[in-house]
Amino acid sequence: MKVGVVKELKVGEHRVGLIPAFVASLVAQGHEVLVEKNAGIGSGFSDAEYRIAGAKVISSADEIWQKSDLIVKVKEPIKNECLLIKPGQVLFTYLHLAPNVELTELLLKSGATCIAYETVTDDLGGLPLLAPMSAIAGRMSIFVATNLLQKQCGGSGILPCGIAGVQPSKILILGGGTVGFNAAFIAHGIGADVTVFDNRPYVLSRISEYFYGQVKTAFSTQDNIAKHAGASDIIIGATLVAGASTPKLISKDMLNDIKIGSVLVDVAIDQGGCFETSRPTTHEEPYYNISGITHYCVTNMPGAYARTATFALNNATYPFIEKLANRGCLRALTEDRNLRNGLNIHDGFITNQAVADSQKRTAVPFEKL
Repeated sequence: MKVGVVKELKVGEHRVGLIPAFVASLVAQGHEVLVEKNAGIGSGFSDAEYRIAGAKVISSADEIWQKSDLIVKVKEPIKNECLLIKPGQVLFTYLHLAPNVELTELLLKSGATCIAYETVTDDLGGLPLLAPMSAIAGRMSIFVATNLLQKQCGGSGILPCGIAGVQPSKILILGGGTVGFNAAFIAHGIGADVTVFDNRPYVLSRISEYFYGQVKTAFSTQDNIAKHAGASDIIIGATLVAGASTPKLISKDMLNDIKIGSVLVDVAIDQGGCFETSRPTTHEEPYYNISGITHYCVTNMPGAYARTATFALNNATYPFIEKLANRGCLRALTEDRNLRNGLNIHDGFITNQAVADSQKRTAVPFEKL
């Protein structure tokens, strides 16, 4: 199979879909790997490393799209890339289609098979390709928020960890999954006053037990969130509904009760965000202010730590890439239900029910196509 790796075009994105070590593994198994020139530079991989691994380094992204059977990316293709996708081609990347009707339309028209990292599952029902990036984004969310509390960034000027005789900041984390757990890990580690909300009792129990009760937990209801939001200095949006649009947990009206100088970090922005006032931002212009409240809503947060994120992502995605290359797409999808759960679009049809529901469309299961 011809496997293509193109340079990411999303603003501030420095990760790469395949590292040289895994390129070498594919080449050793008889596959041809085409890598766009400078595709790995942002993650610290030179073209020379890809050549040594056996890849063909090509200057033209258009040529890679034209020649490849399988395209491995990190983030969703931009419009110009969508126009290069061929019928029958396999696209394996993060897609986050639920809130993105335009991208969905373009991919449906392409006739390609589009498998989304974020909906691939494991045997326990987890999301193994989303988890490593969620862990990075969760930890990073606290670093970002603590910086934005500085006065020069429009923040309240509260030192999150506090100091002797002065109370630390109050951090509210909405969601106790991978993002929320990792946010709590860092927030607790710096000495902040942390509360995690979730509507799953077993998740709250796990967090309480792990942190020996030093991280507070609360059941997620709209009334409960509203009461805590007003007292919080930092609110982390860490809610996820796999493949679907994220519920809005902080409404626009609730901003009136949140302290001026507080910081909202919406890690769920890829799926539409869990704050009503959220809108996607970039690493170049990462935050904005509404009514004195700072919002950080970067859609590719882990891209800032590209080296770490690329290794973590490749470790998770490579077994599936190898399976697609060795077995062929249709056989791999037929034999592996976890990979099949990642299928969002195939041959002009939406196959993922959550995506279809979010866009008020009809899904057609892969088995019926």
